Amino acid sequence: MATMRGADALSGFRVDGKVALVTGGASGIGFAAASLLADAGARVFVLDRDAAAAEKAAAKIGGETAARTLDVADETAILRVFAEIDDAASGIDILVNNAGATIRRPAVDQTLEEWNQVLAVNMTGAFLAARTAARHMLARMRGGAIVSTGSIMGLSGGGLYPNISYQTTKGAIVNMTRALAVEWAKDGIRVNAVAPTYVRTPFIAPLLAKPELVAAIERMTPLGRMAEPEEVAPAILFLASPAAAMITGHTLPVDGGFLAQ
Repeated sequence: MATMRGADALSGFRVDGKVALVTGGASGIGFAAASLLADAGARVFVLDRDAAAAEKAAAKIGGETAARTLDVADETAILRVFAEIDDAASGIDILVNNAGATIRRPAVDQTLEEWNQVLAVNMTGAFLAARTAARHMLARMRGGAIVSTGSIMGLSGGGLYPNISYQTTKGAIVNMTRALAVEWAKDGIRVNAVAPTYVRTPFIAPLLAKPELVAAIERMTPLGRMAEPEEVAPAILFLASPAAAMITGHTLPVDGGFLAQ
């Protein structure tokens, strides 16, 4: 491939005309990613189990952005919603696998019901969404990009508080990303993930309410602070864009140096 410079190189970060689905897209990292993808030219579908929040997010982003209600733990719903979008938008090009759940409880106290609840969203839901998106991508034969939201907790043992089911599922995302990348590479579907540090979103509101915990996180982070959703979204856009055409099977930490220690 010829070397590109200047405006030609920067155009690789555009996703004009692509159809992008973002699960858990109504708030936090999902909303930031959906907004940036729309700014970069994609037709974005905000998918979230909170219908009102999804509609509000889509309206705020504007343009061609649309909302759909979706619980990723519901296979039937995933099959239906993805098929509807594929039909309405003539394909699916990008999936941001972002929906997540957590139950922060010591392993010895976590019930099987709680364990299964987190796995259903973070691991099984992520697989079902990726599998379904890939089926539509394969049928259209034009490749695609899947980017999952992992976590530094999938690449470390944590230690600040117990969170076994979340950490287990985020570790699974890392190897699921590798396996799907290898399986679908021949078909032009790239599969990657981001591994954010603690990000100031409603998802970690209970942690943010504990100043001593926030201070501990900041001490453990070389850059000395938590991340904002808008600092994770560019990594997602990059991995979904043509600029990352030679990158697949990779989990990119967005962690302020947390994992470098």
